[in-house]
Amino acid sequence: MYRGWRKVAEEYAGDRVFVGEAWVPNPDRFARYLRADELHTAFNFNFLMAGWDAESIRAVIDQTLAELKDVGAPATWVLSNHDVTRHPTRFGGGELGLCRAKAGTLLTLALPGGAYIYQGEELGLEEVLDIPAERRQDPIFARTNGERAGRDGCRVPLPWAGTEAPFDFGPAGTPWLPQPVEWAALTVAAQEEDPDSTLNFYRTALAARRKNSALGDGAMQWLDAPVGVLIFRRGDNFACVVNFSASPVELPAELVAASVIVASAESVHGTIAANSASWLELQTAV
Repeated sequence: MYRGWRKVAEEYAGDRVFVGEAWVPNPDRFARYLRADELHTAFNFNFLMAGWDAESIRAVIDQTLAELKDVGAPATWVLSNHDVTRHPTRFGGGELGLCRAKAGTLLTLALPGGAYIYQGEELGLEEVLDIPAERRQDPIFARTNGERAGRDGCRVPLPWAGTEAPFDFGPAGTPWLPQPVEWAALTVAAQEEDPDSTLNFYRTALAARRKNSALGDGAMQWLDAPVGVLIFRRGDNFACVVNFSASPVELPAELVAASVIVASAESVHGTIAANSASWLELQTAV
């Protein structure tokens, strides 16, 4: 079936991409969907499910890159989608969850290949947990008689502007899922005016990624790192450092003189803050 679709797509001029949503148990089976005459790319759910844990995430990255190399497909990375709890909530919720989510974003955007951003994560939206039963739409909720809340919490309409629902999402009135009143502070309009907002953090990171030729597809190299920290190099002078631990960690000596390109949180010189990530421009190749 996929091979037939691929042939149809290639009959047309211009660039087209088939993106798969394949929930499969291991990277080997995942890679089979991405052979040269099948899908171009697919959501990497093993990465999404790895949690906030340095060892687990590194294992998924290594497995993904190894399996996809055999089929010649680019890697992809994703932290949230319409079927799972939003990752700021999964990563602890509140300020902690948002700190980890922003660090995870820098990790994701620095890895080889492509990255998917799920609508609303650029605003720092968490899962909406308190949707009344009579307003829920997901069939999972109905089929389980409410035993499973379902996926409505990550599907609530985005807040664009204004101080009350529907926050400019569409015509005035009540949207199909209720938006929290506290989202008034998280609208696009509100965050555009705040240089320290999550939205502007995403815009800064994406702009830096586009400018840096070392990012996107290509190779990566792990560097020695303290326990609970991942460090990898892209190209000759780019490094990504992610601290998964709850305390600041001293950087390896060879990274202390590096310049910060983008950081998810402010760190004392020579360290990486807890639950944070930084992109570094190295003075000399490591």
